[in-house]
Amino acid sequence: MPGIKDKVVVITGASSGIGEATAVMLAERGAKVVLGARGLDRLEALARRIAKAGGEVAYAQTDVRRPDEQTRLVKLACDRYGQLDVLINNAGIMPVSPLDDLRVEDWENMIDINIKGVLYGIAAALPVFRKQGFGHFVNTASTAGHKTLPNQSVYSATKFAVRAISEGLRMEAGEKLRVTIISPGFVNTNFAEGVTNPEVKTQLENARNKFALPPKAIARAIVFAIEQPSDVDVNEIIVRPTAQS
Repeated sequence: MPGIKDKVVVITGASSGIGEATAVMLAERGAKVVLGARGLDRLEALARRIAKAGGEVAYAQTDVRRPDEQTRLVKLACDRYGQLDVLINNAGIMPVSPLDDLRVEDWENMIDINIKGVLYGIAAALPVFRKQGFGHFVNTASTAGHKTLPNQSVYSATKFAVRAISEGLRMEAGEKLRVTIISPGFVNTNFAEGVTNPEVKTQLENARNKFALPPKAIARAIVFAIEQPSDVDVNEIIVRPTAQS
């Protein structure tokens, strides 16, 4: 597919959900995908699946809370394939709960992964993009980055931050770099596994089971943004189920 074939794409949070679906879809369209995630077993299984289907793939166990590991992932892409076309900052967690629960550790983890993880990805890839004279950041935010709901205060704040960082980056990037924000609504992923409040977890699982989108729906939006000509910058895409308010 023109606009996708032979592009080198790094994806964080690649072992499941949106990251996994995006990796598979891009590889099917001829991209060279470089995958990072904390879960090594699932990462290896995904890489084998892509390679078996004829795709080009590399991977490294990556904790986005570690700037050195993000730099290593970007270096892997450059060493293996000679350049980096796209960085998809996709890793994120959603252990939402009422503020009264005082789940401070959950708050800190969301800040470290959802905000700092994106910043560390930018820090790893931006010098490469500047040196090359081209590059594309795709940052996963959320509809919670547009509207705050009860129990989602801290998670929503992290996603508002992703949108703010991304828009600032877009304005600083100049005419040679592209920046896209992807804001999914409810998606049928394992996000509820990390929710530590039982009542909120049940609510989210019920909503997910009723109307959540498949991860492929978000992957298609990401592919659409990447495949555009280099002078077209799709700045933000919001994708939500029609049943989501």
